Amino acid sequence: MTTVPSPCINWCDINPETGFCRGCYRTLSEIAAWSELSNSEKLEVWEKLETRKPQAPQ
Repeated sequence: MTTVPSPCINWCDINPETGFCRGCYRTLSEIAAWSELSNSEKLEVWEKLETRKPQAPQ
C-alpha cells in the first residue's frame, strides 16, 4: 500500500489571519496529526488544501 505524501514544502509559517501554514496550507493540528492519519484521512486533508490555497493571503 502506498503512503500519501505530505504536502510540506519546508516553508513553515502559520498565517495568523487564516491559521493555515503559508507553505502547505494545513492547520497546526493537521500538521501535528499527519503521521497518525490514515491514507484516507490524508487524502481528505489534501482535498481541503485545494480550496484553501487560493483563499489564503500571502
